[in-house]
Amino acid sequence: MSSTNRITKPHEIVERALELSTADGCVVIADEGSSANLRWAGNALTTNGVTRYRTLTVIATVDGKEGTASGVVSRSAVTADDLEPLVRAAEAAARGAGPAEDAQRLVTGTPASPDFTDAPAETSSAVFADFAPALGEAFARAREGGRELYGFANHELVSTYVGTSTGLRLRHDQPNGTLELNAKSPDRQRSAWAGRSTRDFKDVDPTVLDAELAVRLGWAERKIDLPAGRYETLLPPTAVADLLIYQMWSAAARDAVEGRTVFSKPGGGTRLGEKLSELPLSLRSDPNAPGLESAPFVIAHSSGDDASVFDNGLPVPATEWIADGHLNRLSTTRHTAGLTGMQLSPGFGNLILDAGGEKSLDEMVAATERGLLLTCLWYIREVDPATLLLTGLTRDGVYLVENGQVVGEVNNFRFNESPVDLLSRASEAGRTEKTLPREWSDWFTRAAMPALRIPDFNMSSVSKGV
Repeated sequence: MSSTNRITKPHEIVERALELSTADGCVVIADEGSSANLRWAGNALTTNGVTRYRTLTVIATVDGKEGTASGVVSRSAVTADDLEPLVRAAEAAARGAGPAEDAQRLVTGTPASPDFTDAPAETSSAVFADFAPALGEAFARAREGGRELYGFANHELVSTYVGTSTGLRLRHDQPNGTLELNAKSPDRQRSAWAGRSTRDFKDVDPTVLDAELAVRLGWAERKIDLPAGRYETLLPPTAVADLLIYQMWSAAARDAVEGRTVFSKPGGGTRLGEKLSELPLSLRSDPNAPGLESAPFVIAHSSGDDASVFDNGLPVPATEWIADGHLNRLSTTRHTAGLTGMQLSPGFGNLILDAGGEKSLDEMVAATERGLLLTCLWYIREVDPATLLLTGLTRDGVYLVENGQVVGEVNNFRFNESPVDLLSRASEAGRTEKTLPREWSDWFTRAAMPALRIPDFNMSSVSKGV
């Protein structure tokens, strides 16, 4: 067997692909992933499994008289024999493309990761060693209480290796766990949801979530019909996360400068420095935030409004997007920072909102004279990018609060709101806590948010959804 055929480790594959490259520049990204999952229905486990995968992305850059072009090719289940065809395909794509608008010199100077040559981290069913027995206990309690539990737990661990022709050798291990739990009445007429994000399933207890859901199913025994309209509404952290994640996805500096987003100033320019909220809100990202750790350098498999393949390996600093209620930063690549004259602010791997609040959601309920308490939002879609007007539905429980007490469950609604406008109208923020965004959990899970009190949340129509 040749030495080439023995190349199987991620760092070896990265090195070999770089060695094969004849382009003017090359970036190689190897993603080694593994996942473990549990699923259950009707208070019993139904499936479990462990999977592994490998994806290799080769980015070739070719210099020409008119500028530098890039070609990107990604393939899964790559072996040593696949490397040369993959590298050649990326080079052919670069040579066939026009100059890349976002072209920059490839990043240099970032110190190598000390574990770059180590084996990839892997998850396994052992990650559920403490969680699974607790889940069994939750099943037993649910049966005794006359409710049924449905849901899933998933843990993924991805080791990403980034190597470049300019000498970068970087590695990041990203654990990502999600727990979603639904409790239903036996007649399926009542449903409640709770979710958690976790790095290792050591900080989630399904019995605690089951107890929370039991209370909510009890609230739903009384049904109250309400019409569409504006209501004082308590948005729980999961709903706040879903809305602000979408806001950040719409916060590219170039789009704002070109007048295409909610952060564009009428007549030209951007809203940087403008006061967005009367509350002392801080919206930030920090790769080193405890429990929400994310990649400390740019990992870009493709270029877009807020990412550039030329920026791979660029350090990602802690960034405050909103400071003391004022818009402080918009996201930029090196290219768009140069175009707009704004500070370099690479994309975000987590999102944290804090307004100094100390109340729990229960305490905010107790302080409510009359209003609605939501469980979560789903099917969120953009209506108008100029105002970032979003529409969507409530799900798995909307409750009426009167004189500090939940008095029953009301019908679901369709809402029409802009998260930027909501921040301007929010009258209270609770304490910040780690949360799972329900709508975007397939793409983004690392968030910490407070509950928000909105005096006049727009429930635009009644929905028959559950």
